[in-house]
Amino acid sequence: MNEAVPSYLSPTGQEIVFLLLGAVAVGSALLVVTTKQLVHAALWLVVSFGALAGCYLVLTAEFVAWVQVLIYVGAVVALLLFGIMLTRAPIGRSPGLDSGNRVVAAIVAVATAAVLVTVVIDGFRTAYADLTPGRGTAGELGSSIFRNWVLPFEALSVLLLAALVGAIVLSRTDIRGR
Repeated sequence: MNEAVPSYLSPTGQEIVFLLLGAVAVGSALLVVTTKQLVHAALWLVVSFGALAGCYLVLTAEFVAWVQVLIYVGAVVALLLFGIMLTRAPIGRSPGLDSGNRVVAAIVAVATAAVLVTVVIDGFRTAYADLTPGRGTAGELGSSIFRNWVLPFEALSVLLLAALVGAIVLSRTDIRGR
């Protein structure tokens, strides 16, 4: 009954693709926050979201991958680019975006990453989950959300509705405070 757990020293093809996509996602996410051009930051965000969708595909969560592509890559990045265009934000280099705290930010980022990697490796050292197809389908996710996670799902929908109403109130100029 003892099954052999795969070694970390001999990764499978899925694990190699997952690690490569993860490296692309992390690298493009770093470029999102370090570039001085807003449009380039939005385009690097597309690359980061695309790599994350690829990670979901490797983990056999096809529905989540397509939701990631449609909602985040399609809608959020388009909204971000429209926001940049409509607010007449500077398109070229923006030296005002640099606060001068790069060294401190890098030290804090490396320390945080070290703590997170240590905790994850220590917590999941012996854990192994075999990837079985079909766990990321729409039916499986829908039954999980509406059976086990219905209260947090509804709380999130109320929170998003409140944020939408607040954004409408803040954007209206014909409403005056009393």
